[in-house]
Amino acid sequence: MGFGNMQQMMKQAQKMQREMQRVQEELKERTVEGSGGGGAAKVVMTCGFRVQQVEIRPEAIDPSDPDFLAELMRQAMQDALDRVQEVTQVEMAKVTGGMRLPGM
Repeated sequence: MGFGNMQQMMKQAQKMQREMQRVQEELKERTVEGSGGGGAAKVVMTCGFRVQQVEIRPEAIDPSDPDFLAELMRQAMQDALDRVQEVTQVEMAKVTGGMRLPGM
């Protein structure tokens, strides 16, 4: 491999790194919604892992069964986190051409 090829590869790697940083910044503001119990509980979260909103339908609140409400919220949070991971993988794959990079 010649020096010119190595230099071109380095430029491409730097460009990809800048693009990945740009996408990561954009993802910090992008929101996803997770739900639990068929929509009885909803969580809106950014792809930067910031919870923006939590909604619980009144009929899901049973004071005699706090474990049920806790489970609904756990489901909604997990669903939101799964969606964050999915969106992040899709957006990063656009930058990397599907190449799997460590830590992504």
